[in-house]
Amino acid sequence: MELLENPKDIPFLSGLIQREIIYRIMQGPEAARLRAIATRGDQSQRTTKAISWIKAISWIKANFAKPLRVDDLAHVAGMGVSTFHNHFRSLTAMSPLQYQKQLRLQAARSRMLLDGLDAASAAFEVGYESASQFNREYSRFFGLSPIRDIRALRASNSSPLENVGNQQNAA
Repeated sequence: MELLENPKDIPFLSGLIQREIIYRIMQGPEAARLRAIATRGDQSQRTTKAISWIKAISWIKANFAKPLRVDDLAHVAGMGVSTFHNHFRSLTAMSPLQYQKQLRLQAARSRMLLDGLDAASAAFEVGYESASQFNREYSRFFGLSPIRDIRALRASNSSPLENVGNQQNAA
């Protein structure tokens, strides 16, 4: 994003940034499946497939709050819609929409926990149009309603710190 502010740097830094993105993705949870897909075919096909997947997954991560159209992602990956959908499922073990939903829910959880947003505000910020649907999906995914989950996370995070403080005061 910083390159957009300094367009003259793009020719020099874009290759390095792309290499870093590839490196980070290859260190992530999708790496094994990505490697399996990328090892089919000859070297140029493998490289092209890997870059296509990285572009598609990066696009979803960068735009998770926007409506997702699988045909747009297939275009980004340079594949037909059904081929893309099948390969995406084999890579991530979920559909593109499920992947987007997981990203949205995790981002909303983070916003509520770290920034103190209420559930409805977090839901709308990450792209949900209905707070009640967000609450249902959140409860299904995390096992608790948003407010109970955040309270439990805060309680579990504050307990060790409070114990350390109490131990220091006792000493």
